[in-house]
Amino acid sequence: MSTARSIAHADLHDPPRSSPDLDVRELERRTRLMRIITRLIAVSDMGSREIARRAGLPVQKVSDLLAGKLEHLNVDELHVLRRTLEVEAP
Repeated sequence: MSTARSIAHADLHDPPRSSPDLDVRELERRTRLMRIITRLIAVSDMGSREIARRAGLPVQKVSDLLAGKLEHLNVDELHVLRRTLEVEAP
């Protein structure tokens, strides 16, 4: 069997890989949420510990967000933070 045939044959059995476009879209979505949340934190009277407590997340997650470490938070955690801060917004 030629190399081309074995590669084509292997492609039929390998699970599909996620599209790079999906990863980019997910990162863009998380980045937008991060920007919204950091603005809400900036106008909030609460500190990081209080925000984390009310959101039910570890303080380190809020610190990571403020440090721009998006890879440490998933979309659900970002939505929880956003809802927590929007409820408390003046």
